[in-house]
Amino acid sequence: MEIRPILSALLRNKTGAILVALQVALSLAILANALHIVSERRHAAARPSGVADEQSVFSVSVRNLSSGGPEQQLATQKREAEVMRAVPGVVAVANVNQIPLSQSGWNNSVAVDRKQVDETAPSSFYFSPDSLVKVWGLKLVEGRDFLPSEYMDIDANTNVTPRHVIVTKALAEKMWPGVPATGKNMYFGTGEDAIEVRVVGVVERLQTQSAQVTARGEYSSIAPMRMYGGYPGALYTIRAEPGQRERVIRDVEAALRKASPTPVILESTTLDKHRADRYRADLALSWMLVTVSVLLLLITASGIVGMASLWVTQRRKQIGVRRALGARRADILRYFVTENFMITSAGVFGGVLLGVALNQLLVSKLEMARLPLGYLAGGSLVFWMLGVIAVYGPAWRAASTSPALATRSA
Repeated sequence: MEIRPILSALLRNKTGAILVALQVALSLAILANALHIVSERRHAAARPSGVADEQSVFSVSVRNLSSGGPEQQLATQKREAEVMRAVPGVVAVANVNQIPLSQSGWNNSVAVDRKQVDETAPSSFYFSPDSLVKVWGLKLVEGRDFLPSEYMDIDANTNVTPRHVIVTKALAEKMWPGVPATGKNMYFGTGEDAIEVRVVGVVERLQTQSAQVTARGEYSSIAPMRMYGGYPGALYTIRAEPGQRERVIRDVEAALRKASPTPVILESTTLDKHRADRYRADLALSWMLVTVSVLLLLITASGIVGMASLWVTQRRKQIGVRRALGARRADILRYFVTENFMITSAGVFGGVLLGVALNQLLVSKLEMARLPLGYLAGGSLVFWMLGVIAVYGPAWRAASTSPALATRSA
């Protein structure tokens, strides 16, 4: 079939064709980026936190209504930990300052040189007087866990600081790309007041309390310390035996209330709940974007069908004349399909360019990942197929019109 007659006909009635092409271009640009965002968000929501068997881990926040002085607070924390360890079904207990994915906690800026003006990276700052490597089942990929002699109990009213640290693989690669981190010195903060610590180990993964979608979500560090004398309470992370978590939560709370000489306020939260709360907005956004994408496809298909039907009605007599001159149904059908394919192709080309531009804007403003070309290629194929399928009905009706009926005057 000659393309030139079809192109000439489109140029004579270009308004409708331009509108359909623009609709395809906008839909493709939005659809490709929307599905990319959905994929990124769902991938982020499924990322491992670094904590092994998350379904067996929970935390308990304990607030004592009568806390006493710093030394009494320290004694209370040690006693509470021992009470929880004695509960049947408890595998391990650790006093900790924050929980992964909890959206609340401590952060530090870290640097590789005291003389730096700007930080090398932000870091989520975990600390515990117990082995979080063991309690959370973190995977050491380099170096070792803390030695018993390296753990410290620090009064919040003093300037004592830890001297050793464990970092995540992501943070280590950010600070010392391509070289081992164990044995390196790093600094919390910059300038003369920066605190120097030595890296003794690297864990494969430990998400921050905010679990950012970017690489920053795994920039974490762990210090071997307990801080007391400030907040009149403590936070504990507990690992229960598999399948026993709910019972252990009830028993731990009962044991703490029974063992405390003064009233206590307890709040238990599972790691599952922290994950659900952290990603609730992301999953809601994903469903919203999926809904928008489906509606865009339906609207675009409706636009193509409507425009094709209009063109068939306007060219009814021309179709009849062609049929009278010997054109077959297949010829009429192929004409409209080719015409619509050309319009859709123009829209697809514009949509690819627009999609790349939109992604560049999202990357620069929202720190999103770059759009893989596969989304644009897949989207282009979808719209090409959609264009052919949407025009097939009107084209078939046009091809089925008898010459006598098509050429009959109104």
